[in-house]
Amino acid sequence: MGTSSSPSRILIVDDHPIVREGLAARIDGQPDLEVCGEASGINDALSQYRSLSPDLTLIDIQLEDGNGIELIKEIYARNSAAKMLVVSAFDESLYAKRALRAGALGYVNKRELQDKVIDAIRTTLSGQRYLSPKIMQQLLSQVASNNTPVNEDPIQRLSDRELEVFQLIGHGKTTSAIAAQLQLSVHTIDTHREKLRHKLNAKNSAELMKLAVQWVLENG
Repeated sequence: MGTSSSPSRILIVDDHPIVREGLAARIDGQPDLEVCGEASGINDALSQYRSLSPDLTLIDIQLEDGNGIELIKEIYARNSAAKMLVVSAFDESLYAKRALRAGALGYVNKRELQDKVIDAIRTTLSGQRYLSPKIMQQLLSQVASNNTPVNEDPIQRLSDRELEVFQLIGHGKTTSAIAAQLQLSVHTIDTHREKLRHKLNAKNSAELMKLAVQWVLENG
């Protein structure tokens, strides 16, 4: 981490150039922070992470060539001490816990960007977790009760990979296109689709597609 004479170096990973530009402007406006690199996808981000060794990596959930949760896992596997913060428009209640489990230190919603992002960056740079009070309370309540609410959204029961496949189905991707994007076999994607049908009580592929499209429309 940087000192007063050496700003903390931030790598921004987001598939939207305008978002990266906005984040970079806010970060570079702070005397103790600086942007050392930008990436739009997983492969580019991993390459830059290796060459730049940033103090903190900001990661969106939806990336050019995959899912931010998978990138967090990849970076954590290479360096368990890596500091990572998710900055995303996706629902925090669905993704925050997944991000923490994958190795991130915090989660900040893009809708709160103007007020919260710099605080979130400084908090995670210090090695502390950053979550909204609402999500922190939810996580503490789950730990205290040590069980799953009866009325839990079935989407919450999906694995990270299943949720990624479900989202791509909702974006109209075919099985072969999903397999190519995730670098998995068509058979593996078919297996994920079958598990999704069972977990979400979809009678057939058409109903699964309808559920996925509706979910994407509601969640982005």
